[in-house]
Amino acid sequence: MATTLIGTTPSWMRIRIIREVAPPSIFRQSCLFFHKRFRRSFSISATAEDKAVRVRFAPSPTGNLHVGGARTALFNYLFARSKGGKFVLRIEDTDLERSTKESEDALLRDLSWLGLHWDEGPGVGGDYGPYRQSERNSLYKQHAEKLLDSGYVYRCFCSNEELEKMKEIAKLKQLPPVYTGKWATATDEEVQEELAKGTPYTYRFRVPKDGSLKINDLIRGEVSWNLDTLGDFVIMRSNGQPVYNFCVTVDDATMAISHVIRAEEHLPNTLRQALIYKALGFSMPSFAHVSLILAPDRSKLSKRHGATSVGQFREMGYLPQAMVNYLALLGWGDGTENEFFTLEQLVEKFSIGRVNKGGAIFDSTKLRWMNGQHLGALPSEELTKLVGERWKSTGILTESEGTFILEAVQLLKDGIHLITDADKALSNLISYPLLDTLNSPEAKPVLEDKLSELSADLIAAYDSGELLGALEEGHAGWQKWVKNFGKSLKRKGKSLFMPLRVLLTGKLHGPDMGASVLLLHRAETCGVVAPEAGFVTLDERFKMLRQLDWEALIKDQSPLESAAAISN
Repeated sequence: MATTLIGTTPSWMRIRIIREVAPPSIFRQSCLFFHKRFRRSFSISATAEDKAVRVRFAPSPTGNLHVGGARTALFNYLFARSKGGKFVLRIEDTDLERSTKESEDALLRDLSWLGLHWDEGPGVGGDYGPYRQSERNSLYKQHAEKLLDSGYVYRCFCSNEELEKMKEIAKLKQLPPVYTGKWATATDEEVQEELAKGTPYTYRFRVPKDGSLKINDLIRGEVSWNLDTLGDFVIMRSNGQPVYNFCVTVDDATMAISHVIRAEEHLPNTLRQALIYKALGFSMPSFAHVSLILAPDRSKLSKRHGATSVGQFREMGYLPQAMVNYLALLGWGDGTENEFFTLEQLVEKFSIGRVNKGGAIFDSTKLRWMNGQHLGALPSEELTKLVGERWKSTGILTESEGTFILEAVQLLKDGIHLITDADKALSNLISYPLLDTLNSPEAKPVLEDKLSELSADLIAAYDSGELLGALEEGHAGWQKWVKNFGKSLKRKGKSLFMPLRVLLTGKLHGPDMGASVLLLHRAETCGVVAPEAGFVTLDERFKMLRQLDWEALIKDQSPLESAAAISN
């Protein structure tokens, strides 16, 4: 009985066969390759061989890049970079009906946006190309013929009707739907007769009738399957197109992939792929199956839960570094309380041994918070450029740079978790919802604290030019004026600043009042705000204050229609 060698470093996996009886040395197509009396048990374990680390991300270009696929790509990238290995991108486009050039372009764009640049693949090249499965058909056919010649594969001439009948019989007997057709044991004469007729056929792989397969998954530990649940499976369709599991095995082997890091939904495929590896004489890679990303209700994350593709999050204003950071934490951690990582730090910290078996919950609220953390960590110049360009592109401002933009970003940045939040933050700053505020229950204490008298004094300060002169002097001028204004009214603290905020900004809450009023003054003088942005200038605000019927407000009556018209 063969001995399974277990190495201390899981850098390379190899399939081992434990035989109870030695098999025949010569196999012909007409004989049963795995005879029932030869029980076989397969196991995969790490050996101490020193192999170059080569991993791959192999998406199908049939739609957008899902966040689950992006995380798989990220884990492969981090593993390769942390080991000094290669990150390979391979396009699995054998589904000719659903694969599109547009989807492939979007995949490449999304991966590049995330910063996951591949060492080999489309647009880059490499020594193991081509990197699209649709361009590797001759390779698949070559290996399929090799398996046919060696007896691991046979031609199956069963019609679809015959195969359906087998499934129905198996279902009635409550048995697995395994192939039980005659072509596994057909004679050469029977095969040649069908070939002469031109009968369509598939290539089926002979599966041992007994035994089991065991692998040591780098994330999930030992995983095993019984071979009697599988049955002989197709590797080449009757139209000459290879089947997924056959393509993947040939590709991974001929591209010298050392570690296959993929989603757990591919775990069942390992059984078929292991049999093909062994039959072709290829060494097995290490396997690591990553858990699924789950929705808050613990179901598989899907479109019904909201945005699920990388492209959608990019359009919503998320930063690539925030997406990468958050995706890394879905199933992995460095063992500390730290949750903020750059891509470079992730490469330094990443270990496949710290990837969890359990499913990770996708929390959009936390992703939004994390994006805010990364926005706040940007250099001031970069953040200002990003937000300024956003404001101009959305039509709020007529310019994307300048003093107003610089000061506005500094004032509003704490309330911006997404770039798109910047629109609302600035629109809120330049608006003047005074009537709504004064009619709200929260404003009642302010209104009843002689707000009308303070308003009259504020209007007088504006009309005299005293307030505008202070604003022209900047922050120091504002500070001096507001201090003197408070002294003249014998008010300070909240009793001064709350009514001033309401009268000048039209709101009870917001960013620093002095900085806000200075910005409003600058916006009015420099004309940077677009006419259609809904900007209510200071001059328009004071016109409205002059029109207010304070008695009506205090008695909970509607304000003057003329004041509402000015506001609109």
